[in-house]
Amino acid sequence: MAKGPGLYRDIGKKARDLLYKDYQTDQKFSITTYSATGVVSPVNGFFVSPSGPVSGFQYKLWLLKGCLVGTMELPEGSTFQYRNFYESVIYCPCAAFLLSNCSVCWKCKILCCTPNATARVHLKCHLAFAITSSGTKKGDLFLADVSTQLKNKNVTTDVKVDTNSNLLTTITVDDAAPGLKTILSFRVPDQRSGKLELQYLHDFAGICTSVGLTANPIVNFSGVVGTNMLALGTDVSFDTKTGNFTKCNAGLSFSNADLIAALTLNDKGDTLNASYYHNVSPQNDSAVGAEVTHSFSTNENTITLGAQHAIDPLTNLKSRINNFGKATALIQHEWRPKSLVTISAEVDTKAIEKSAKVGLALALKP
Repeated sequence: MAKGPGLYRDIGKKARDLLYKDYQTDQKFSITTYSATGVVSPVNGFFVSPSGPVSGFQYKLWLLKGCLVGTMELPEGSTFQYRNFYESVIYCPCAAFLLSNCSVCWKCKILCCTPNATARVHLKCHLAFAITSSGTKKGDLFLADVSTQLKNKNVTTDVKVDTNSNLLTTITVDDAAPGLKTILSFRVPDQRSGKLELQYLHDFAGICTSVGLTANPIVNFSGVVGTNMLALGTDVSFDTKTGNFTKCNAGLSFSNADLIAALTLNDKGDTLNASYYHNVSPQNDSAVGAEVTHSFSTNENTITLGAQHAIDPLTNLKSRINNFGKATALIQHEWRPKSLVTISAEVDTKAIEKSAKVGLALALKP
C-alpha cells in the first residue's frame, strides 16, 4: 500500500477506475513515439566492439523525474569513444553511465568484463521527448489532437494542439521541494485559462491548491489528513468575483490490504456517494466494485456494480451493470509492451431490441 493518505481526488479512485475507466462507445486511436532527444540517439558512435561499431540500443521504460533508461549488451573488449559521447551530450545531457558485470578503464577506454561474459550497459538520460497523435470518432464528428512531451530532469512540458485550434501548455515541476509538485497550465487563445496548482504530499496529509491567473480568480483548495488506511478530506472552491463558494465537498476513505471503501458528500451536500472496491485475487487481478449515489434534491438512486478479471497476464476482462439496465463489458489486450487494443460494448437490457453500442480503442507505443 502507498504511504500517506494521498490527495482528495484519490478518495474512491480505485472503485471509479474499475467501474468507468476504459469503457467507451466511440472509436479512438493514439500513437506515441519516444526519443531521447527528438533528433539523435545519445549513444551513436559511443561503443565500438572488436567486430565494429555497436548498435541496437533500446529504450525500455520511463523513470521518475524525467529520466529515460536504455540497455545494450556489449562483448568483452569493447571500447568507447568519449569524444563522440561528449558531442552527444550537447544534444542530450546524460547524467550517469553505469555498467553491470564489468568494469571500465577510463585511461585506455576498454571494458574489462568477466571471462566469456557479456556486459549489460545502462544509460540514464535526463532529456526525453515524446510525440502522441490521437483521434476520436463520435458519430459523424471526428476529433483529433497532437501532443508533445519534453522531460528534462524534474521538469515536464506538455503541449497539445487540437482540431479546434486550441493550444494547451502544461509545465510540471516535480519535487521543487521535498513532497511538492508545481503545475502551471494555460490555453491559447483563452486568456482566462491560466492556472497555477501546488500539490504537497506528506506521510499524514495531502494538500492541493490552485488559483486562476486572472484579476478575479477562482481559488480551489483540497486537503486530506490521515494515513494510508484512514483518511478524511475536503474539497472547496471560492469565486473571488462573486464571493460565493462554487464547490464544497467532503470525503472519507478506509483502506486495507484488499479492500477500499469511500464515502463522499458532493454538490454542496446534495449528492451522497458510497463506493466499495475489493481485490478478490491479486494473482489474476480479480476484483469487484460497487457504487451507490443518492441525490437528495431528486430523491433518485443510482447503483452500479462491476468486476474485472485477468484471463492471462496480457488480457483483461471488465463488466458492469447499473439499476437502469445498462450493461457494459470490455476486453483489453496488451499485444505488445504498452500497446493496447480495447473493445467494449453496451446494451440496454430494458430495450434489448435496440442495437448495442460498440467502442474500439487502439493505443500504440514503442
